[in-house]
Amino acid sequence: NQQKTKIMIKNVGQTDKIIRIVLAVILASLDFFEVVKGRFSWVLSVVAIVLLATALLNFCPLYKVLGKSTCEVK
Repeated sequence: NQQKTKIMIKNVGQTDKIIRIVLAVILASLDFFEVVKGRFSWVLSVVAIVLLATALLNFCPLYKVLGKSTCEVK
């Protein structure tokens, strides 16, 4: 019995990664500079954290569920 242990296979490509980081910075800035206030600012912060985390890990759980990948084929 061999079990596959590949849980997080890279599925975020370089261009996708850059876009995610730029969006995360923009969303975090909107909260930091209080352009957006209230509950919506918290939502933006959470989305920014998720975008940054997926960019740094090169893995998006939603892409895995959808069977999508933006990685270049080697």
